[in-house]
Amino acid sequence: MTRRELLASGFAGAVMLVAQGKAMAEARTVRESVDHLLLGARDLDEGVAWLDSRTGVKAQPGGGHPGVGTRNALVSLVGRQYLEIIAPDPAQSAFNFNIDLRGLAAPRLVTWAVSTPDVDATAAAARRHGLDVFGPRDGSRTRPDGSVLQWRSAGVKASFAEADVDPVPFFIEWASSSHHPSSDAPAGCRLVDVTIAGPDPVKLKAVLASLGVDAIVAKAAHPRLSATLDTPKGRVTLQ
Repeated sequence: MTRRELLASGFAGAVMLVAQGKAMAEARTVRESVDHLLLGARDLDEGVAWLDSRTGVKAQPGGGHPGVGTRNALVSLVGRQYLEIIAPDPAQSAFNFNIDLRGLAAPRLVTWAVSTPDVDATAAAARRHGLDVFGPRDGSRTRPDGSVLQWRSAGVKASFAEADVDPVPFFIEWASSSHHPSSDAPAGCRLVDVTIAGPDPVKLKAVLASLGVDAIVAKAAHPRLSATLDTPKGRVTLQ
């Protein structure tokens, strides 16, 4: 899964429920909200080896993102959650991903995605809060086996991102015809917790809370994401 233009500056969003034709916000913790985490790497093979050395699980190639210049490999985190290693695709001549993965000194978490059953309602909620919405937009990816995954995604422009990390998510609604990537990605890891930090934790927490993500945000000089996993090699924290 990629976000192309959706990660321009940063995202805040909502998880929505639809009842009797009305979208109603339901707050969830960051841990509960995660659809997938994006681990950026300058080279996909390097990213796969880096994660394998720490967790004991080798990510499975997922496919390329035509026109974006990236490709990925995936690891299941159990319960419709997964980790996506995303890196430049040497088969593509242009690189249009909004975070320049080519400059990363080592693999790191660069952003994350939140699941939503109704991305249109999510986008509408963001607009009601006066935020600048990107999408919803259609997305797809052809897997190595030739099958196609389809989704719709949306994000909100914010001011929390820096060059190599965006601590607030974009939002994804998977097509009913597409299986969730976690269902057949390599198993062995489980998501325990996700923490968020940034220079203005009060503002970031308020934006997320107003749109349905109940986050504990720590103070830090620069934005940061951290994820704790249970793995075959024990408990591991990725940053």
